[in-house]
Amino acid sequence: MAEHRYPLGHVFYRKLNKRLPLITRGEGCWLVDETGKAYLDACGGAFVANLGHGLSEIGDAMADQARQIAYVNGTAFTHGPVEELAAEVAALSPGDLNRVYPLSSGSEAVEAALKFARQYWVESGKPGKHRIVALAPAYHGNTLLALSASAREHYQTYFREWLVDMARVPAPYAYRCACHGRPPLCPACDGSAVEQAILRLGPETVAAFIAEPVGGSSSGATVPHPEYFRRIREICDKYEVLFVADEVLTGAGRTGTWAAIEPFGVVPDLMTLGKGLGGGYAPLSALVAPDRLVERLARGSGGLLHAQTYSHHPVLAAGALAAIRYLRKNALIDRAARMGTVLHRELQTLRGMPHVGDIRGRGLLAGVEFVADVESRSPFPRAAGFGERLAAAALDEGLVLWPNVGQADGTNGDLVMIAPPFVITEDEIGELIRRLTRALEHAARATKAVEAV
Repeated sequence: MAEHRYPLGHVFYRKLNKRLPLITRGEGCWLVDETGKAYLDACGGAFVANLGHGLSEIGDAMADQARQIAYVNGTAFTHGPVEELAAEVAALSPGDLNRVYPLSSGSEAVEAALKFARQYWVESGKPGKHRIVALAPAYHGNTLLALSASAREHYQTYFREWLVDMARVPAPYAYRCACHGRPPLCPACDGSAVEQAILRLGPETVAAFIAEPVGGSSSGATVPHPEYFRRIREICDKYEVLFVADEVLTGAGRTGTWAAIEPFGVVPDLMTLGKGLGGGYAPLSALVAPDRLVERLARGSGGLLHAQTYSHHPVLAAGALAAIRYLRKNALIDRAARMGTVLHRELQTLRGMPHVGDIRGRGLLAGVEFVADVESRSPFPRAAGFGERLAAAALDEGLVLWPNVGQADGTNGDLVMIAPPFVITEDEIGELIRRLTRALEHAARATKAVEAV
């Protein structure tokens, strides 16, 4: 049996220093490799496989569309799948968000949203509004403008000279802030840090504020105080700043509502979707905007000055349309909310285990943060590689997790994200916890042994 790792074969792997199992099939929450080993996919790949693996009807919908017409130029033609997909997404989106611009990746959607904000203000006669305010920690993508908005030092290091300067404010991160998320709230948790940043920059220069309504992998599923985004909405309205909700990871039902912003009771000016929008069957993302903003472009330049060859793609749109209809037919968003309650309840059994600092999240999105010392909340030094060690131990146990690092101070900090497909059962959640417990015990022993040397 061939090994699948660099430099063997011809694939330019995403990881050049590890052996990768070759997956041959998937069903529900499970992946099976060429040796027959089964892995419980506890993170939906990269928060993508919301519907579960192996749904032939979505592949059939894409194949049927490919047989009719696979590609048309979106500047010259439209087609049925994109018209129907836009109607479905508009109906599900909060408030007045009703115009859907399909793209291929979350990074592309964020690029489009930020460029839209800039173009909107230029066409509104306010060309001085060009600055972006973003949170730290946060992640918004890997293309250059999206990466500029991301507080990911280890992603930015080699490309810093190419990045746009963004104003950063502390994210509402209760585990590591002064108020711990309890009143009286600190400036990070009550939103006033955002207002201070806008005033410092000058409101006449600020085009947009971007945030994940529930933290993604960079902050480990942090959930802001219930009043946080109401305050953000007031601030953005007061200073004429567009509020961009980045729902690439959290949208399409992941947190138990179509968009994670919904429980906060506010509507953003722009919203991005991706990852679970196509359920892993189609690489599709979207910028969702309201007529009140799009109309400005329609009366001015005539369109968004952002283009991708595969935007508005018929086969991708057909796949995402089938995914959304499957989601609705099987009431999987409600299921994500119900099973999320079970997941968070069972994760509490990890408290008291070595190095478990915090457990947080909403719906079927959870983050577990690990620390060197639970009492002081001090992180492991980056050199310890605890998060990577835990993820590797979990993979040995047949459990797929998403590790992340650097959330504590930009360099140090370890966490894992848990985001299984919405079809996960209570028994599978129990199995997830058992495998995670064994992996955590192994990682803790291995870290202790290394420290003792």
